[in-house]
Amino acid sequence: MKQAPLADKVLEGDVRATARLIRWIDDADPAALPHLAKLYRHTGRAHVIGFTGSPGVGKSTLVDKVVSQFRKENRTVGVLAIDPTSPFTGGAILGDRIRMQRHFLDEGVFIRSMATRGQFGGLTRSTADAVVVLDAMGKDVIIIETVGVGQDEVDIAHSAHTTALVTVPGMGDDIQAIKAGLMEIGDVFVVNKCDREGSGKTVRELRFMLHMSSDRHRETGWIPPIVETSASQDEGVENLHRALNEHRDFLMEHGKDEWKRRVFHRTQNQLLEILKERALERVLQKIGGPAALGKIIEDIVDRRSDPYGSADDLLRIVMGGDSI
Repeated sequence: MKQAPLADKVLEGDVRATARLIRWIDDADPAALPHLAKLYRHTGRAHVIGFTGSPGVGKSTLVDKVVSQFRKENRTVGVLAIDPTSPFTGGAILGDRIRMQRHFLDEGVFIRSMATRGQFGGLTRSTADAVVVLDAMGKDVIIIETVGVGQDEVDIAHSAHTTALVTVPGMGDDIQAIKAGLMEIGDVFVVNKCDREGSGKTVRELRFMLHMSSDRHRETGWIPPIVETSASQDEGVENLHRALNEHRDFLMEHGKDEWKRRVFHRTQNQLLEILKERALERVLQKIGGPAALGKIIEDIVDRRSDPYGSADDLLRIVMGGDSI
């Protein structure tokens, strides 16, 4: 009997086929591309939620509890946990085997760790492709958990419909949020470990900063809620789950304009990332590989050339077909 193509198995909800395709994506295996192209037309239904916040705020525990809330609604869930990359193997340091263990026997939940591979912002280019696979697989909700907050982690806002920014009392996240402009990306703010001293102060500071950035909220009509949780104690998780659903409903209302706007920006970001990746591949192919690129960089470092002119030269090579 002829074996069904991998993409067809993914559409049927086959877990092994899904895991295999995401592995190809994470390894940048070109064999994944025709399957992704076939799956893409079957996407666009899932609610994509991003969880971001500094290391130590309890994102994994929080995501674990939120997954349980979605399962109570009988909604299927996919989780992409973006982990730091091992400098030795290039793989994710924190494997999905140690995350959310109680969900592994649940056929309605698919969990996968993905390596950052040094990408800024804690998100990988392959994350968007993995979302395509899980969406086509039929997951109702896809949660992306990032490594930690930084200046570039606003990328999560380009990958998710709803972004939950998680903080805890006493970590100075108020200052970091102001510096990084993270108030602009949060749709739901979570003060986790609310049983700690200073929780009320953190809530007040967040409320004040939201008030200071109220122009954006007036434009969209959505006022981000501040939810206090203690994930380890199962406190406030139902409120967080409700806030996430309310934001999804808000996006779907108002003629779906806000939902369409976010989908447009997600798609734009994905296309541009693919273009940049393909362009770099073409450049390397034309000039003779990474070693040749290294020589160009050495010339720039030694001031024998400059990055601006070198970039133009490389572009002319790609467009004109010449070689170095």
